[in-house]
Amino acid sequence: MDDMAFLKDLGLIIYVEGTVHLTIAGLLFVGKKTSIKKFLPQAEVIYLKYKNESDIEYNTRLDLKQPIITILDRLTEKIQNDNKILNIQIGLFRMEVADYSEKVFQEALLNALSHRDYESMASIYVKQYPGHILIENPGGFLDGITENNIITHASSPRNKLIAETLQRLKYVQRTGQGVDIIYKETVSMGKPYPIYRHYNDSVQLTIYSSTEDIDFVKFIIKEQESKQIAFSLAELMILRFVKDNRSIIFRKAVELTQVTEDEARNALNRLQHFSLLETVGNQYMLTARVYDSLKSGIEYTQDHTIQYLKAKRLIIEYLEKEENITRANIQELCGYNDNQARRTIEKLKKENIIQNDRTGRYANYKLVKK
Repeated sequence: MDDMAFLKDLGLIIYVEGTVHLTIAGLLFVGKKTSIKKFLPQAEVIYLKYKNESDIEYNTRLDLKQPIITILDRLTEKIQNDNKILNIQIGLFRMEVADYSEKVFQEALLNALSHRDYESMASIYVKQYPGHILIENPGGFLDGITENNIITHASSPRNKLIAETLQRLKYVQRTGQGVDIIYKETVSMGKPYPIYRHYNDSVQLTIYSSTEDIDFVKFIIKEQESKQIAFSLAELMILRFVKDNRSIIFRKAVELTQVTEDEARNALNRLQHFSLLETVGNQYMLTARVYDSLKSGIEYTQDHTIQYLKAKRLIIEYLEKEENITRANIQELCGYNDNQARRTIEKLKKENIIQNDRTGRYANYKLVKK
């Protein structure tokens, strides 16, 4: 296509009574610096670099009133020039993990450019510190979007034509927020979660450089390669949470992943299917095989012992108030399935804590008198 047909097809120019006019999106993509400064002076990205995490004064400043793609290329080059690389050896394969993934940074910046409020005279700020990058763009979240649903909320870009143009030019995979891409890349690389902060007139996104958990990165890569699968973002977030917190309950999984109950249940079931999680009562925990890779057999035993001690305490407290307890009562009380309740009963009987009050079909149990 020739230039004019190309720009018209993208919607960056329109014809009015036979005369060519740039749309606002057109100005932002192909306008000259002087034209952007004249007609849309607020379309500016200010890059600031700080020497220390706690510094208030910056030591480098770059003011960019240029087309979107030029801004993207210049700032990507800036970030990549400072990027440190961590080499992770996985068998014969060596993986490079950068401080800031190019994909994550570009998604974050393009997100700001396509979602900013161009009626505001404020600029977009990209602030680079030694350990994190903060991107701040004018305009709060659109209606219905919060920090608690931003990963999965259906996107409605504030500047639809900008978002669509970025997609058609292959700078983003699809129109939308790209937040799930930022999260997935971050979680799978063992980095801290990105943090969104929402104010009335702006949104801030912080992404971090450090790789906190190399063992988790190795484990995820090995599992995906050996099973020829790709974990979903929800599955990665659940695995990361359970590794850090020992267990997760269903409601927390829904809250953490920001997906529907059915999607959270499917993610948990899939992780169980691949022998990565197992249920202990109403909680999901890592299996012994995963503990061997990420923790230790001792920790596996300790964590399961803790779960048993919790169940034991609940059952004793129940029997101190009630005359007896049934297996169904134990299932409900501890969130156990039938087999887990049976095993717990046998352990308590071996410890001489409970005994049969009635046997057979209507079996129940009572405390052993001491």
